[in-house]
Order: sequence, then structure tokens, then C-alpha cells
Amino acid sequence: MKRSAGLLLYRRKAKDFEVFLVHPGGPFWRNKDDGAWTVPKGLIEPGEDPLAAARREFSEETGFAPNGDFVELGTFKQPGGKHVLVWAVEGDCNPAKLISNEFEMEWPPRSGKRQRFPEVDRGGWFGIDDARGKMLIGQRPMLDAFLKTRARRRAPPE
Repeated sequence: MKRSAGLLLYRRKAKDFEVFLVHPGGPFWRNKDDGAWTVPKGLIEPGEDPLAAARREFSEETGFAPNGDFVELGTFKQPGGKHVLVWAVEGDCNPAKLISNEFEMEWPPRSGKRQRFPEVDRGGWFGIDDARGKMLIGQRPMLDAFLKTRARRRAPPE
């Protein structure tokens, strides 16, 4: 089973939240918007601590290194079968300063030519409702888990 780890960076806007999402780079995603955005995430290397993997992947894909109180949201099975372990962390970043690592692939297909593309071509801040429409369908439950976690943290102690 393939396992990935990711971070859901959030910030407060008045009484609401905004989350930071990234848009995948490369030719397959170029003209896709709604239902294409994702939390920064990637594969957990053998023997790697999952939170360390999430932090590494976030940094590789965005150039940002959030710090703070990382709250585990859970593991989310994606439609392709991969399991993604996600943490929420409060922070801020400027999407205009995003710097992503790159990957190489044959493009156009069967051309024999290799091209490099950014793993992430842009990032953005979205309110929860807008984020739900932008995210890959398999990642939308992450928003529900985030909201439940935030509600528990605001509840008065019993």
C-alpha cells in the first residue's frame, strides 16, 4: 500500500478559515481547475517519520516551511487506493513566492523528448466552501476533519 503525508496549512480570516492549496504542474493539469487542487503531499520514504515526510513534501512543493502546532487530521483513502496521512497547521505564506521542485517526463507522449515541469505550478488561499470545489474529490473529507478538529478545540472543557 502506498502511503503519503501532507499538510493542510490554514489561517484565520475574521471568524472563518482559509486553507492553502496547490495546483499540480505538468501538461495533464494545465487546463484543469475545479476538482484539481490538492494539499501539498507526497510519498513517505521507507523508515521516514510521517510528519517529517509531510513537512519535507510541503517545503519541496512550495518553498515554505511552516512551523507550529501540527494537529493530525487522520488518514484518507484516495480513489486510486493511496492512503494520505494529513496534519493541519496554522500559518501564512504568499502564494506569489511559491517555488516548487520539478519532475521530468516524456512530453509530448511517444516523442522521445524529455521535459521538466514544476510539481506544483501555483498555490492559493481559499475559504472552506471554495476549497471544497477546488480540491480533488478524494481530498474533500480532509476539510470536514479539519472543521471537526477546530470545533473540538474551541469547545469549553467538560
